[in-house]
Amino acid sequence: MRREGKRFRTAHLEVRYLASLLLQSRIGIIVPRHKQSAVARNRVKRRLRELTRTTLLPALVAAPPRDIVLRAGPEAYGVDHDALAVDMGRIVTRLGSGAP
Repeated sequence: MRREGKRFRTAHLEVRYLASLLLQSRIGIIVPRHKQSAVARNRVKRRLRELTRTTLLPALVAAPPRDIVLRAGPEAYGVDHDALAVDMGRIVTRLGSGAP
């Protein structure tokens, strides 16, 4: 059985999501190499994990359960934590409104 989800992009991230068959939301984070070092890749992963923990998960508590995948684009390597936080805020707004 194939389930179709929805997709949208922010300045530094691609987001795919669909309704979860479980009773809770799940979030996956993908950070491709994009010709960057392991240090840079792990930095982006740590930032996304922290923003997910502090921003996205609390917003999903009241929402219906979803499976969400965040994929970092090459632009995510060149920005600081605050720029990724702005993107995460856009994701929370978009997922909270239920917009496609």
